[in-house]
Amino acid sequence: MIFDMFSSPVRPALRGERGAVSAAHPSATAAGQWMLARGGSAADAVIAAQAVLSVICPEAGGLGGDAFFMARDAAGQAVAVNAAGASAAAADPAVRVGEDGSSVTVPGMVAGWGTLHGRFGRLPLSAVLEPAIVLAESGCRVRPQLARAVDAQRSRLVRAGAGDWAVVIASDAGAVLRQPELARTLRSIAQEGPRWFYDGPLARTIAGRVSACGGRLDAGDFARHDSVVVAPVSLSWRGATVHVQPPASQGVLLAMALKGLDRLADIPADRLDHACVELTEAAFAFRHRAGEGAALLDEPLAVDLDRAARRGGPRAYLHTAGAAASDADGLVISSLLSVFDDFGSCIPVPEGGFVLNNRAAGFTLAPNDFAPGKLPVHTLAPILVEADGFCAGLATPGADGQVQTLLQVLAAVFVAGADLASAIDKPRWRSEGGELLIEREHPAAERLAALGHDLRPLPAGDMRFGGVVCAGLAGQAPFAVSDWRRENWSGVV
Repeated sequence: MIFDMFSSPVRPALRGERGAVSAAHPSATAAGQWMLARGGSAADAVIAAQAVLSVICPEAGGLGGDAFFMARDAAGQAVAVNAAGASAAAADPAVRVGEDGSSVTVPGMVAGWGTLHGRFGRLPLSAVLEPAIVLAESGCRVRPQLARAVDAQRSRLVRAGAGDWAVVIASDAGAVLRQPELARTLRSIAQEGPRWFYDGPLARTIAGRVSACGGRLDAGDFARHDSVVVAPVSLSWRGATVHVQPPASQGVLLAMALKGLDRLADIPADRLDHACVELTEAAFAFRHRAGEGAALLDEPLAVDLDRAARRGGPRAYLHTAGAAASDADGLVISSLLSVFDDFGSCIPVPEGGFVLNNRAAGFTLAPNDFAPGKLPVHTLAPILVEADGFCAGLATPGADGQVQTLLQVLAAVFVAGADLASAIDKPRWRSEGGELLIEREHPAAERLAALGHDLRPLPAGDMRFGGVVCAGLAGQAPFAVSDWRRENWSGVV
């Protein structure tokens, strides 16, 4: 059964009347609930949640970064919004991307808010951004996770000039963090519209800051930027339709792994996790070609059900934050926002109250090699799943772990027969750098070791195992489920 209201003693699925929201922090969830309670749409809820996450989780995402959205409207049409920015048009392709301004791409998230709100929003953007503005202005408590991230990245932050950023100064867990510059930026976006961020004085200020740090972004790069709205990569699979984020996302790697499971047909229950590990590693060999999108679904993935190939492949990046929402009018949205590494490039924009991404570090080998005006392959990969009057939007942080976590959840539901909340609750593994990280209580650990996997047991809930947000519709009823990992929370109205 896909949907069971009381399926998990840890985080049960919640059913609402007007709508549901699941996000990477309770305050973001509360902002989304408030939008739904005021008659807003799932899009209003997601934007409100993302804006709050930008205030309280700046290590994971913010105005200097990107966002990806997957949406299914009331008519059943699924669309993908790519709110990511390109490298500088004037960049020198012969210069290697470094840990400086050359790593910064045009921040795309604010434009994504405009695109999503223009298509699906109901409330004024000023109302949608108000919870985030209030939190930035009046203050919020520093999360222990944020305090740890500042401590770990302090040398990078100081080196990039962010030593006097409010987030760095008020970095003790529990301290009150006030961000008046960020509040002013959010208020300007709310009053003037998202294009203000790209066509006004702030864009020139950002470009100047990037230039001073060795990058080549200019005001023209900002003026030319816009979101891209396209059809998702969709796959009929085990009685469901799975929509994954198309290029520039590497979401197609999840679709490749799912198709690989179908090709394996009837997999013995004690080989399911092994098969998923092997398919993950085989799919990630195509990461550099993710820009080919659906064409990659024809590529065969070799799997031996009796032996680990130990190919490795997935990398060790971690952060990002998710938000998903649904409403009773039939709209379902899943999303992720990110600045790539913790605090991105760490390059501050003091006038705006945020730091800039380092997404150009995502360029790798051809055809994902660095070039002027180009988008790198992105790790952000939210999904939508439809089956028998059911639609759910799911997303998780974890960079290369995103594909792996979502694969495990979908396999648990559609292959092993678990309900959705139990599938999210289930112990996880993650292939990373040639090792198989695994939560200590994972029931398949002994079998995976016997098949030749190099296991590295970790405490349950370690950051590397992601944190799923999920919201959707069962029939006409909005529902939400959240992972117990990290700080995820769900709410309904």
